[in-house]
Amino acid sequence: MIIRKLLLSVCALGFLSPASSLADDNEINCFLPFWVGFGPTFLAEDLGYYAEEGLKVNIQFNDDRAVMMAAMEQGDVDCWEGTTSTYVTRPRTADSSGIIIGAIDVSNGADGVVADASIQTVADLKGKIYADQVGAPSWTLMMYELKKAGIESSDVELLSIDGGDAMAVFEDKSVAAVGTWEPLLSQVAGGTSREGAHILLHSGQYPGLILDVITIATAELRANPDKYAGFLRSIYRAIDFYDKDPDKAIAMMAPHFDLSPAEFLESIASGVDYTSYEENIELFGAPGSRSTVDDNFDALMAISIDVDMADTALISKNHIDKTILDGLWDGHKR
Repeated sequence: MIIRKLLLSVCALGFLSPASSLADDNEINCFLPFWVGFGPTFLAEDLGYYAEEGLKVNIQFNDDRAVMMAAMEQGDVDCWEGTTSTYVTRPRTADSSGIIIGAIDVSNGADGVVADASIQTVADLKGKIYADQVGAPSWTLMMYELKKAGIESSDVELLSIDGGDAMAVFEDKSVAAVGTWEPLLSQVAGGTSREGAHILLHSGQYPGLILDVITIATAELRANPDKYAGFLRSIYRAIDFYDKDPDKAIAMMAPHFDLSPAEFLESIASGVDYTSYEENIELFGAPGSRSTVDDNFDALMAISIDVDMADTALISKNHIDKTILDGLWDGHKR
């Protein structure tokens, strides 16, 4: 069973030193949560794609956003990967460093909510207990659906849990629905003792909403756009490699997560899709255009404000740069 593992240790930030990102114009220091969706970031290194772009990419697992954002403001961290729903929440403000330039994976059914037989729509949850890990993708989906249905989150009794405990929590018959991720999502729906349990909603019903994006420090991106075009090319070439030879790609990515290839495959087969360059163009659209990413960014921002997880209503066009994707391959091999 693979879950989203959080590494919070500040002492692990070995590549951080004063002005470390300024030491080499071709160096990129990147923070990632411990999640297999970010596998292509490592695969691009293993395949030599960064080296072909003249880049040295240092990657560390860390999911402490406060540490990441402070380090990005100081110029010690250049890159962060994580969900759009995480990007828009506190402590980010309109002036915080960090611009989204592309996506690396999308949840296509890997996150969702299991409900008992009495809950057929989210409206049925009024006055009932909904258990989830606050801020998890399944929680975001539920908040999004409640807002669409015109239901205040205060109309539902929210029980904060660790998403990994979903099976045990749902055995409590006072809990009407529980949010989690695969493989737990299918295990809860199919393995609970409660008759009529079913998946009420899942991320595959909301294309592009649960999206892991690549964020670059604002000043660094403005100073070195070509460097980050090379970074994106490397990642999307790695995804191309995965699409052509998934077995070999998985065998290369799995050790970075201390997983066997079979365990790695289990975790992505349940609804994690790596986003190709073409899919990114479809999601982000052309510079100056309105796109799926803009719509979802604004929807997630509204949810975060409504449930007091953000202080500032960010505007998508000020936090998404589509010019790096535009013409990414002009003059470069793929």
